[in-house]
Amino acid sequence: MAEDKVIDMCGLFCPEPVFRTKIEIEKLQTGDTLTVTADDPEADSDISRWISRSGHEVLEKSNDGDKVMFKIKKVK
Repeated sequence: MAEDKVIDMCGLFCPEPVFRTKIEIEKLQTGDTLTVTADDPEADSDISRWISRSGHEVLEKSNDGDKVMFKIKKVK
């Protein structure tokens, strides 16, 4: 069964949200998911670019103005 890990990176600023997302996704098995919440103004674009470059899949994304949330599936 796929695991869903959740990390809250609110209060952290560039480059921490991307670095920590990368570290946490590396700990997961293929098919597991990672839900990331961040409030850094650059997190939306930074994490989106990293996901695209790394080949993982965005299952869900939301932005409430102050916070962005990604649900990422580890593909490889």
